[in-house]
Amino acid sequence: IQGMGLTYATSNRGACHLRSYTVSSEILGVPEKTDPLATEGKAGLVKAFQDATGAVDSSGLCLFTTFAWSLDDIAPQIDAACEGDWTAERLVEVGERVWNLERMYNLQAGFTGADDTLPARLLKDAAKTGPAEGKVSGLGEMLPEYYELRGWTAEGVPSNETLERIAL
Repeated sequence: IQGMGLTYATSNRGACHLRSYTVSSEILGVPEKTDPLATEGKAGLVKAFQDATGAVDSSGLCLFTTFAWSLDDIAPQIDAACEGDWTAERLVEVGERVWNLERMYNLQAGFTGADDTLPARLLKDAAKTGPAEGKVSGLGEMLPEYYELRGWTAEGVPSNETLERIAL
């Protein structure tokens, strides 16, 4: 649940569960089980799912295949259809480039890190019932770590070093 909050706040196309479906890990235990109410480790989880999604979406494959296939399963299929030496690692690199390119486009369109947020009530009003009773979104804890893992400034802008590293 915390991971989905970070996903919605940082999605390049508005709050979208398809950009990083952390429910896979938080609820279904794929690739491994994580605590849905914890904020620890969610920045890395969200980034990993976002990068993988960027690669899969770019390939033309249906994103829902990732419920059954890992990037290790997908890479040989792309390698058979396309030129180049396609590995899971290379797909992650492609996904990271896609994510940063989309971010740069959004920044040029006037979006800023201030837009990486959730509705105020999710940040201030504690859940009244259910497993998250008494909790609010931990976005404020996760967002700085997410920016750091992405190689972005504290304002959510990809650093020059990051853009050079990924050849953008």
